Amino acid sequence: MPRIGVLTSGGDAPGMNAAIRATVRCGTDAGFTMLGIARGYAGLIEGDVLPLDNRAVGGIIERGGTMLRSARSPEFMESSGQQRALATLQQHSIDGLIVIGGNGSLRGAQWLNEQGVPTVGMPASIDNDIPGSRMAIGVDSALNTVVDCLNRLRDTAVAHERAFVVEVMGRKSGYIALMGGLAGGAEIILLPEHPVSLDRVADIVKRGLDLGKRHSIIVVAEGFSPKGSTMASVSPARAIATRLSELGLVETRLTILGHLQRGGSPTAFDRILASRFGRASVSAFLENDPAVMLSYDGCGIVPRPFSTLDAPCENVDQAILDLADTVAH
Repeated sequence: MPRIGVLTSGGDAPGMNAAIRATVRCGTDAGFTMLGIARGYAGLIEGDVLPLDNRAVGGIIERGGTMLRSARSPEFMESSGQQRALATLQQHSIDGLIVIGGNGSLRGAQWLNEQGVPTVGMPASIDNDIPGSRMAIGVDSALNTVVDCLNRLRDTAVAHERAFVVEVMGRKSGYIALMGGLAGGAEIILLPEHPVSLDRVADIVKRGLDLGKRHSIIVVAEGFSPKGSTMASVSPARAIATRLSELGLVETRLTILGHLQRGGSPTAFDRILASRFGRASVSAFLENDPAVMLSYDGCGIVPRPFSTLDAPCENVDQAILDLADTVAH
């Protein structure tokens, strides 16, 4: 009876619990002994292993976060930590591992696989920045949170004729900003992939004012960098709010959504996607192919080699950005 471990690592994402639940129950149905590793790679290093059966994962599909908890683990980047992690797997007779997380977590899964540990990676990242997968667990839930916040902010923006600069997550990928901004009716969307100057942002706001629009919603990915800006010590969103205030074009407010985007109950889409990923992770072991990163291609779950992580992520679509700009005014 193979013993399969499951861990969640890196930033939490709504739907991780649904993935754990499906993985454990599909694994149990396949005859595996399922084990959870608490606190990601940190727990793997420290030997924080617990048994998981069908009852242990009951009542978690609707919960955000992760019942296994998560943690960043700089120690796992060092040889001593890596050797302790391998020792834990050996000590608990763990035959294979399922890793649920983002880019860094999947890189860890790749390394384990290269050490001879059968490992399957499952993408979970609200930034949707994982190469080879059109959607990751948690993205849809985060987008719905962003859109809800934009809806609420627009009420105040219209009532007081203000511009709201709204910073959303996305250090390297502007997917949340793009899709959330489009769905939330933002006038301006600023992405790491498409830098523009602060003067250009001001010109767009002014154009809207000239057209009779007395309010604006400006969605900024946290990784956006304005062209030619000298405000290196100031966040891009704050720099934009400061510039608009200095120009006196419109009363401006800054809102940083931060970790609000991570929390909350996962949407139906994320619960279903996570469940499909969970089943596919167990199938990889049943089919003797436990050296893959699972991905969603828009239709189904497909296995890809871990080397896919070396490719650029192409989930930010220029055509969608053009659409958002067209319908903004």
